[in-house]
Amino acid sequence: MKTFTATPSNIEKEWVVIDASGIVLGRLASVVAARLRGKHKPTFTPHMDCGDNIVVINAEKVKLTGNKRTDKKYYWHTGHPGGIKHRTADQLLDGKYPERVIEAAVRRMMPGGPLTRKQLKNLRVYAGEAHEQEAQQPRTLDLAAANIKNARS
Repeated sequence: MKTFTATPSNIEKEWVVIDASGIVLGRLASVVAARLRGKHKPTFTPHMDCGDNIVVINAEKVKLTGNKRTDKKYYWHTGHPGGIKHRTADQLLDGKYPERVIEAAVRRMMPGGPLTRKQLKNLRVYAGEAHEQEAQQPRTLDLAAANIKNARS
């Protein structure tokens, strides 16, 4: 028996929508990262983009356990000497772009490289309920029902 290797003609992508309201950030990010890579499929091939297209809604309602909402910091550098800056997760989630918290968590759970950057383009995160992918008829994935630990009140 030969090892199966996926080719572009074998790959079938589907659209999945995930509601992030009440879901723990790390658990959400690990599921999204695995689905973006295609590791949930029996035809997974590490060097091909065989993952699904993921739409995450209600990014502003994601939960962080413990004191992470106030203690977790996201750093960036301006490029100037002494230009390190940071914001807390609380500031990001209450700010203008709460979807960046989920995007950063998913990006950090995937391996680096050109293929990962291509796969991350299949992720769309929205702060509210509305999204622009209704025409693709996405299938709903209920993470809260998958495991009791996934959702927090």
